[in-house]
Amino acid sequence: MPAQSSPHALRPTTPLSTSLQAVTELTGATTVTPAPVEVTVTGIEQRSNAVRPGDLFAALPGANSHGARFAADAIARGAVAVFTDAAGAQLIGAVAVPVLVREQPRAVLGELSAAIYGHPSDRLRIIGITGTSGKTTTSYLVEAGLAAAGMSTGLIGTIETRIGGQRVPSALTTPEAPQLHAMFAAMVEQGVDAVVMEVSSHALALGRVDGVRFAVGAFTNLSQDHLDFHKDFEDYFAAKRRLFDADSPVAARTAVICVDDEWGARLAGDLVDPVTVSTIGSAVTDDAASEVSAQSRGATWQVSGDIKSTGGEQEFTAAGPDGELTVRLRLPGRYNVANALLAVATCAAAGVDPAVAARALAVVDVPGRMQRVERGQDFLAVVDYAHKPAAIESVVSTLRGHLTEAGVGRLAVVLGAGGDRDVAKRPLMGAAAARADLLIVTDDNPRTEDPAAIRSAVVAGADELPATDRGEIREIGDRAAAIAAALDWARAGDVVLVAGKGHEAGQEIKGVKHPFDDREVVAAALDALRTRHRPHTDSEDLTVS
Repeated sequence: MPAQSSPHALRPTTPLSTSLQAVTELTGATTVTPAPVEVTVTGIEQRSNAVRPGDLFAALPGANSHGARFAADAIARGAVAVFTDAAGAQLIGAVAVPVLVREQPRAVLGELSAAIYGHPSDRLRIIGITGTSGKTTTSYLVEAGLAAAGMSTGLIGTIETRIGGQRVPSALTTPEAPQLHAMFAAMVEQGVDAVVMEVSSHALALGRVDGVRFAVGAFTNLSQDHLDFHKDFEDYFAAKRRLFDADSPVAARTAVICVDDEWGARLAGDLVDPVTVSTIGSAVTDDAASEVSAQSRGATWQVSGDIKSTGGEQEFTAAGPDGELTVRLRLPGRYNVANALLAVATCAAAGVDPAVAARALAVVDVPGRMQRVERGQDFLAVVDYAHKPAAIESVVSTLRGHLTEAGVGRLAVVLGAGGDRDVAKRPLMGAAAARADLLIVTDDNPRTEDPAAIRSAVVAGADELPATDRGEIREIGDRAAAIAAALDWARAGDVVLVAGKGHEAGQEIKGVKHPFDDREVVAAALDALRTRHRPHTDSEDLTVS
């Protein structure tokens, strides 16, 4: 298959060759079909439509189908061998290429992928960032700090992947192991020094980062999410711990842990000599939070003094091992102070002068994270990715603080919940958002679920709040109409938050992804409002950049 038509294919231009004998020795697999001596592999792929000539096709068992069902397609595209389990071998049957069989092939997929691509993470400074919220923002901040220090950087995350200036949209927060190690190999070819990557709990639990040698691992926080995948909160936490536990094959050499919540404090307490980060410091005095309090007061990096906030921008003093430095941010919110402090500490752990990193943060914008949409309106319109109860609560609190600072204005929130995901968080999301003056519950990505049922769960959570603690609640299923209604409601000095999708450019309904970008929809609705309220004349230019 031509390289340019492979889905999200990022590969080294000059691949290495690995003998099939080396593959069998590394994996402990047995060969069902005799292998010609001359067979070598130059890549590995588990997606049949992305296979290139010379690849080893990893036919893995999946939740709904076995990858072995696509072996014929992979072989037709140039796969020189297939790596699978016994069930896969039976499905494949007699084929013209060697079939390598091993129990639980996924267990060695990461190390195998690393070997086929020449262990590229050994030649890169890999920085992994995990946690529930803040991974994306912290990744962008760390990348800026590394680049300011003169490093050539790569970024792998929710919004995009950047390698040597080449941008590729991300299908997964953390790619599967074959794609990940191929990316690393491409980065090495292009002279990249350091890579910042988001590391999801799914990636850690499913082995997507196996074979990666992390120089630094950073932990943001933990709150309810992904309990549709993890059996309970402890299982969720255990997945995150894999990036830090000494007996984990993917444990980072240096751990940087934000201890502002009980989970960070617990993680740091279990590790040997972690770098700890806290924005709350000695302000925590509640005996019930003694563990958090103790970790916070003794943190390696702390906020010293007050946090100054003006017009959505912030400034604070970071106190580290070698003294204090000033950090400025274009991003509002106390949680972004935590993200920024974690980023500075992470850059320092990666060998960057923290003062250099801190200066770089002042100009960073993160797509879909507290992103303002300006069309000349006299109120604030913000798009944010918040789609977890704690994240929504933080964003609402931040915007409330902005209104308090301004001394005027009301807050509207447009929010939905995703289908085929953790159902328990839906009412919690509604309750967190209902503290606004207006909550409009709408559709997010319903996926295969009934959108009305999802909205009903969010509304139910909002209705549970006492009437004195909640604002007006409306339900408008059509997301564009919901956004337009919130903007139409706004007056001078108000704030409208459109939450949940952030940078996403599509809305998934019954298996079909329709074009939909909250930022574009907000901009179009604001333009329509402006046109309606200020009729166009021949002398008036309505274009607002």
